[in-house]
This record gives sequence, C-alpha cells and structure tokens, in this order.
Amino acid sequence: MTAQQLRQKYLDFFKSKGHTIIPSASLVPHETDASTLFTTAGMHPLVPYLLGAEHPGGKRVVNVQKCVRTGDIDDVGDNRHLTFFEMMGNWSFGDYFKEEAIKWSFEFLTSPEWLGLDPKRLYVTTFKGENGIPRDEKAIEVWKETFAQAGMNVTVAGEDEMINNDIRIIPLGTDDNFWIAGATGPCGGDTEMFYDTRPEEGALEGKFSDLVGNYRLIEIWNDVFMEFNKTADGQYIKLEKPNVDTGMGVERTLMVLSGESTVFETELFQPIFEKIETLTHSKYSDNEETKRAFRIIADHIKTATLMISDGVTPSNTAQGYVLRRIIRRAIRYGKLIGMQTDFSPKIAEVVINMYGHFYQELNSNTKSIFEELKKEEDKFRLTLENGIKEFEKLKHKNADKTISGEDAFNLYQSYGFPFEITKELALEADLIIDEAGFNKELEKHQELSRTASAGMFKGGLADTEGITIKYHTATHLLLAALREILGPETFQKGSNITAERLRFDFNYDQKLTPEQIKQVEDLVNQKIGEKIPVELSELPKGEALNIAKVSFDPSKYGDIVKVYKIGDFSIELCGGPHVNNTEELGRFKIQKEEASSAGVRRIKAVLE
Repeated sequence: MTAQQLRQKYLDFFKSKGHTIIPSASLVPHETDASTLFTTAGMHPLVPYLLGAEHPGGKRVVNVQKCVRTGDIDDVGDNRHLTFFEMMGNWSFGDYFKEEAIKWSFEFLTSPEWLGLDPKRLYVTTFKGENGIPRDEKAIEVWKETFAQAGMNVTVAGEDEMINNDIRIIPLGTDDNFWIAGATGPCGGDTEMFYDTRPEEGALEGKFSDLVGNYRLIEIWNDVFMEFNKTADGQYIKLEKPNVDTGMGVERTLMVLSGESTVFETELFQPIFEKIETLTHSKYSDNEETKRAFRIIADHIKTATLMISDGVTPSNTAQGYVLRRIIRRAIRYGKLIGMQTDFSPKIAEVVINMYGHFYQELNSNTKSIFEELKKEEDKFRLTLENGIKEFEKLKHKNADKTISGEDAFNLYQSYGFPFEITKELALEADLIIDEAGFNKELEKHQELSRTASAGMFKGGLADTEGITIKYHTATHLLLAALREILGPETFQKGSNITAERLRFDFNYDQKLTPEQIKQVEDLVNQKIGEKIPVELSELPKGEALNIAKVSFDPSKYGDIVKVYKIGDFSIELCGGPHVNNTEELGRFKIQKEEASSAGVRRIKAVLE
C-alpha cells in the first residue's frame, strides 16, 4: 500500500461513517494560538471545536494533518525521530463515543477491505484509573466484545502489566493513557493500539513496557475519550457532551503495513535517499554514520520544503529560526558526505513530487521553495567561510595545540560554525579539542534555551478569553488598514498573539514611514471609534470567496466556512473567535515596525 492509498483509504472509511472530510490546516497556526510555533498534532487546529465551538463540517470530521515537532531536532538521525509527520484523525464533537470509536478503529485496522492487519497481532491499552477517576471499564468491555466478534477470547492484564496467553488488554495509568492539553480543560482516558512487528519470534510474552521498548510492539493508533473538564482547583467534572480525538501516524502505519523496521525504509524516504546518492559519493547503506546523515538531510529538507510552502521564511526569530536551523543542519551533514552546493532545491523537488498531489500548496509555491533554500545555502556558505577564518586564529592561540571547549562553543554560538566541521579542521591541523568542555557549554546553553522557550513550544490553545480575542479582532482591522494605506496586494504572512500584544507580519519591500505608521494606527482607531458590529456568517466556500476581501489558501477550508465581517472595512474567512463590536477594543497603538525577513515587515502593537 502506498502512502497516498493509505491516506485515501482512511478518509474514505470515515466518510462512509458519516464524517466530513476537511483539509489539513497550515503548519503555522494563524489565529489565536500563541502557545506554539507550529501545528504539532491533528488536534491542534481543532481545539476550539473540542472546547464547544460548532464546526462548519458538523459533529463528525476526518482529516490528514501535516505536523511539525521541533523539541527533538538534535535526535533526528536515529531510527525513529522526525520533525515532519502526518497525522490521520477522526473526530466526534459531542456525537459518538467509545463504542463506535473502538469498533471503527478495529474494523479499519483488520478488515480485508481496508488495512487487513492480523487481529491476532493486535494489543491495546486502556486507562486503569487514577486521581479519583475510575478505571475505564467501558473501553475494556467494548474491546472484549470487539475481539470476541473476531473469534478471540481476550483477557485483561493485572497490575504487573505482564502479557501471556490470552492477555491483550493492558490498563495503564495517567502518564500513558490519560490526555489533557494543558493544566486545565477537556481531558480523558484513552485507548492505544499496538501491533506485534516480529511474530516470527514466537508467542508474545513479557512485561508490556519491555515489549514496547524493544520495538516488538509498535503503537499505531490512539483514541482519546474526552469526557471530563479539569478545573483550576483540580476537580474532574463530567462533560455534558464528550468528544473523541484520534491520531494515527501515516509514517508509522506505512512502516507496519510494509513490514519494515523503521519509517526510513518506506517510500516516504527511499526516493529522497536515492536522490542524495546521485548527488554524493556515499550510499545510504555504507555505515551507521552515513545512514544518520541521509536521515537528517531527508527529514530536514522535507520539513523545510513543507514549512516554506506554508509561508515560513528563514530568519533569526520564531518559525523562521527553526527553519534556518534545520536547513543549516541538513547542509552541514550534506558537507560531511560530500554534497556539493545548491543541493537542497534538488532534494526539495523530490519532496514536492512525493507530496504535491495531496498538499497542493507545494505545487503553487515551488518557485519560492527553491529560492529560499538556495538563498539559505548561500548565506550558510558565508558563515562557514567566516568560521574558518576564526578557526585559523585559534590554531595559533594555544601553544599546547589544544582548542578549549569554550572557544569551540564560541565558534558554534557566535559564528554558527558546526562543531563537526571544527573537529574535521582540528584533525587536519593535528589539534586536540576539549570535546567534554564543548558539550558542557552546549548543555548550559540548551538548558537556558529550553527554559526560555518552554512556553512557546508546549502544545494546546492559548487563552481564548478576553484580551486575546480582542487582539485577534484587532489583527483583522490592522490588515484592512494596511491594505488601504499600502495597497490591496498586501497580505498577512504571519501572526502571533499573546495576552500582552499582537505581532503581525505582512508582505512589503520597504520600511514604513512614520507618516504611514500613523495613518494605519489612526485608521484602526477610527474603525474602533465607529463602534462597528462584528458579524459572523457561515456560507458555502464558493459564495464566501466572492465577498471576502482576504483569505488564506482556499484549499485550507471545508465546503462551509465562517466569514467575519466588520462593516465594509474587513471581510475575512476565519475560524474566530472575535469580539461583538469594535468598541470593545479600546485604543490601538503601534509600538514597533521592523523587518521580519526579506520582503516581509512586522508590526507589534498593543491595545490600551
């Protein structure tokens, strides 16, 4: 089964169960979520609907969501970590619950019409009950019934979590089988499905965690049953309308279906590896270090290609910083295996051919993808040249022919000079590097970075009440004002909202004059002063596109869309939420106007 066949089967299956197919959201959250840089999971764009908002697609939806997780970038290169992945998900907003979700999961996994996996190789976990919440007896009951219908009599593991004979249901605690987006909010136990990847080794026996740890069992699906609301004082209150939130990774499922031991042996990586082999003297199978380099290059250029197609450009802040980092890390490992310059656009072309039929924005942004990748390669080449000059100075600094960890880290931190290249040059010059000292400096830096950015990289939705909603409405007024002052070709390129301010990126190739800034600010405040009602309509997408002045890529939306209208001044496709009237916003004040990246300006503003 190909990746495209897998995606389509999943969508078709849940469409047959009454679900509306919705497109993948952008990798960059565009609305009120300021708590994360990228879309990190299938649930991320759907949190407002899990919290009670009505989805245009109804109470049952299904999608394949592209995702990026950046917390483990330095681990990419081993046999399991990725930055880009795709998550298939089916969702119930207060409609069906445990019985349907579990039975449909089993049907899709095992029916010959769908994936056709062997039910005898399937094991599941459920919530065992903790923190005053009882064991999920309903999920256990449904699983027993479901296995029985397949002719299998299954039993439940005890506290020791040991598997043998007919034991296939393993209750686990909060850390493994309970989901919540943040400290409070909708939450509940889940059930996870695992597949035996090596039945040839005989009967599956042993402690569940050990069997997962040695990859005998691989998780392939997770159904979350959100039936509680956790309050600030730690209480779990039953929801009137519980939700279902599921996730099934394309990469891992394809690996299981193809019988491969890692995702890198599947069709989602092999064409990229083949291209890398034509651009270098190395083969993927040469040795473990070469495999590591191939995986890093393939994953990072794939991720970069998808990021750029969603409007991210390399920079020194936020999403742009992450993009720059992964491109440069790919280039660095390319150099280690003999890759020549300007190789990243050639690899990106393979990625576009692989994914463009499903994510159309890749095809429409091919030119900018190639241009941004080439520009970043050129810039990094200059970085390497500057770093080499500094290295030459270090060669003569110490009589004992050593380079201190502090000096090596300064090359890395101040000049962006990769430590692997410092090691290469040191070896050529017969110098010794204090690698332990470098790692100590790096660890200190990473600890500071993690502490500083912890809030930015956590999942979940930012506070959707009060001030953030006001700032969201203010961004609509700001964009409309920019289009009126600067011209109708002005579009949003990024947005970030916190409870303290809004940050808004837009395309414009020169610094705004003080007069232009004042004009924009005055126009926004004029509209606030006019006390304009904010009107919401739900329309067919085609009709909405005829009246909306600004929208993101229309393919991002379902057939029925929300349109927010602020008089005749601003009409936009948007998921909301917004204030009821502009008079609620107070006074709008632009604090700063600056460059964000090439051809993109940034405004930071507050409401007073």
